[in-house]
Amino acid sequence: MRDLVPAPVAVRIPVRGTGARFPVRRVYCVGRNFAEHAREMGATPADPAARGTPVFFLKPPDAVVLDGQVPYPPGTDELHHEVELVVALGRDAQPGVLDRGQAAALVLGYGVGLDLTRRDLQAAAKARGLPWDTGKAFDASAPVSELVPADAVADLRGLTLSLDVHGERRQHGRLADLVWDVPDILVELSRLYALRAGDLVFMGTPAGVGPLRPGDDWRASLDGVVEVHGRVLAR
Repeated sequence: MRDLVPAPVAVRIPVRGTGARFPVRRVYCVGRNFAEHAREMGATPADPAARGTPVFFLKPPDAVVLDGQVPYPPGTDELHHEVELVVALGRDAQPGVLDRGQAAALVLGYGVGLDLTRRDLQAAAKARGLPWDTGKAFDASAPVSELVPADAVADLRGLTLSLDVHGERRQHGRLADLVWDVPDILVELSRLYALRAGDLVFMGTPAGVGPLRPGDDWRASLDGVVEVHGRVLAR
């Protein structure tokens, strides 16, 4: 039996030093994972001692952009940048809730990316108690760098994230300040989803989010380990 329409082709992210690519299956995102960013968004930060529950949302896999060229999206006048650590899973999780060791063993590599946000649409949805989908899950909303194998990153917690726009530093944050670290987040995701090879996790953004406009050049960096740069195109 033939398909009525062509099957979608997975976005494939290069993996440094391997000659291989990582086909994206699903994109999970974490909200409010840096206390200062939660405060700037008007939310109460989670207490790491009390743990609580992370905020999760998803983006479509075809929102991933590899060349950094981001068209200014329709329906908004407030496109905002959010620089984030990106975690790539290289194996399927066993059924059930993971422990931290099992969670860490799923990680194939790391990258850096932007969780682009139509802030006006997100704010309007939040004010009405509605889902954030139109503010977060849109075309070209997830620019991502190449991936660096996990075993090439010695001390993840010791690294920092940064974002420059036209050479001006907009965001900077230490991964040591994450409310929930990578194993924490994978454990919590395993309570809700069947994690699989090909999944990406955007780990949340530090403070300093702000607008991007057509013509803006930007550069996102994970402390010299990996970076991605790009440009916002006209509508």
